Amino acid sequence: MFEFYYQQGNSRRKLFKVKGDNCAIGSARSNDLVVNSRMINKRHAELYLKSDGVWLRDLGSMQGSWVNQERVQEHGPLSELDEIVIGDVNVVIDVRRIVNPHAHPERVEEEDEEPVDGGEKRRGITGFFRRGSATDNRDAPVADARVNGNGGSVDEALTSPVAQVNGNGMDVRQGTDVPRNGAASTAPDPARRAETRDQAAGAGKSDSSDEPARARAASVDDRYSEEDIERAERLLYWGRIVHEQLLHRMDLQRRDVNRMSDQQLRDDSSRLIDGILEELDEEMPDDVDREALHRNVLNEAVGLGPLEQFLEDESITEVMVNNHAEIFLERQGKLVQSPFNFSSDAAVQAVIDRIITPLGRRIDESSPIVDARLKDGSRVNAIIPPLAIKGPSITIRKFPKHRLHPEDLVKFGSLEAPMVEFLQIAVERHLNVIVAGGTGSGKTTLLNVLSSFIPDTDRIVTIEDAAELKLVQPNLVSLESRPPNLEGKGGIPIRDLVKNSLRMRPDRIVVGECRGGEALDMLQAMNTGHDGSLTTIHANTPRDVISRLEVLVLMAGMDLPTTAIREQIASAVHLIIQQTRFPCGSRKVTKITEVVGVESGTVQLQDIFVYRQNGLGPDGKVAGQFVATGAIPTFYEELRQIGMEVDLSLFTSKPGSAL
Repeated sequence: MFEFYYQQGNSRRKLFKVKGDNCAIGSARSNDLVVNSRMINKRHAELYLKSDGVWLRDLGSMQGSWVNQERVQEHGPLSELDEIVIGDVNVVIDVRRIVNPHAHPERVEEEDEEPVDGGEKRRGITGFFRRGSATDNRDAPVADARVNGNGGSVDEALTSPVAQVNGNGMDVRQGTDVPRNGAASTAPDPARRAETRDQAAGAGKSDSSDEPARARAASVDDRYSEEDIERAERLLYWGRIVHEQLLHRMDLQRRDVNRMSDQQLRDDSSRLIDGILEELDEEMPDDVDREALHRNVLNEAVGLGPLEQFLEDESITEVMVNNHAEIFLERQGKLVQSPFNFSSDAAVQAVIDRIITPLGRRIDESSPIVDARLKDGSRVNAIIPPLAIKGPSITIRKFPKHRLHPEDLVKFGSLEAPMVEFLQIAVERHLNVIVAGGTGSGKTTLLNVLSSFIPDTDRIVTIEDAAELKLVQPNLVSLESRPPNLEGKGGIPIRDLVKNSLRMRPDRIVVGECRGGEALDMLQAMNTGHDGSLTTIHANTPRDVISRLEVLVLMAGMDLPTTAIREQIASAVHLIIQQTRFPCGSRKVTKITEVVGVESGTVQLQDIFVYRQNGLGPDGKVAGQFVATGAIPTFYEELRQIGMEVDLSLFTSKPGSAL
């Protein structure tokens, strides 16, 4: 019988009385102490009595068990002065209340909250927070970077946080059987590996009574079962072991990784991983997928870690890494949590570096925000501490591998065929169009589709922060803004590119997004013979677009009267397309509005098509109709006056039925 105090996060300390020889700790209800936390495995660790006192044994957990800021597999006897961290739970053993180790082996009972009256000798839990627990050191740098024989740092080329820093910021080679000098065998001790195997197998057992685990899994991507989640945990656990061996062998072979191509580095790493897996085969549980383990370790070493599989999955449109332990995905318009995570914050930082380095961009404490793109054109935003409090964060906006066509948007229910026909005529007749909407509403996707209506004979200049537009016309020039360098110089904003594009003899100017003073230059371009230009803007309604443009023009530093700005907007902008993302995940064009002029100092708008919502369908998706208002666009009247045949029936009837 023994007792201990425990505290999770900022909650109050609690006393736990163990009336038997051991206490199992985990998230499953079959444990003696049940802790609901993402950092606690189903079977995480156990405290047990031996003749010399209380011992701690880790059961193959991902976050590990820590004693005095060192990760342990088994440690004891524990004293009151030991700083014990199990996942995110701090523990203090009360050695004064240890009774006969083998008496009363019945089940454990949990007591109500009870304060701790410790003196200076018993720093206990309060000592953790004064000095900082192991979980506060995830970003601590590795003390000894290893350098190969040719001066190239293996850790720099194979920057895997699993290899450099474990989940609590400590060098993973501490507490493993891999020596720093590489003199001993590269494989862990067989007895220890056998113990690890048993613990990992035990950690993966399913418990039918695990209701808290099922509650947590409900927020995870429903494409993954609890079995899949546990499989991911085992893969991460064994991946750490394999990755340690991989880096050690790269050191022993004195690989000049700086001179190796990406493909050569990947091939050599793959071959070494095969050898390591072959050696570990007997110790590794049979239910660990060797092929998946190989792929995960390789991606962690020379790729983008868990992001690789998300980028390959075409059903995923957005990837959001909140921190190393939280990854959310947008699938079919809805957000779900992924069971796959990074091993540490350093892992996320390493992936950010791999993404931005080829683009010549940087991210550090002095410049902790960066925009970039992947090779496939996906947009990337990254932000790191001190601005990101929970750890480095990445947001990836993916785009379809196959270029979307107008028919695809009709099939998705984003708009209807008569609306597409109208927009095609508008673009071909050189109307200036603004696509408006909120974040993630599909503005850029719609802009890509509209751009496909531009004739091949036109010269197009595209201007973006991060290249996302995929135009296929032959006479195309794509420009991208540039951030300042380390000295804060050399930055080229979008506004300068818009000004320069006017000297490039463009027929069309397509700006990815107007968010600053470039709005004034864009309006001037539209008013000076560059009709047919396209851009996007963040706004919730067509009326908000006008107000937003006024603000952006003032941001350009021009002290213009409001009346002059509104007249400039009314003469430059012809159409506003409002794109909306509904809570159910559906994206629809909710309004197509014409700018008809200025009257009494107010810009006059006229809706051509609107989407009228009628509630929700049986599938939980928004239901409604696309409706023509009956108003005939001004430019259609002009087309008819010059003798062109136009179909006015588009504007006098409903183009579609309820969806």
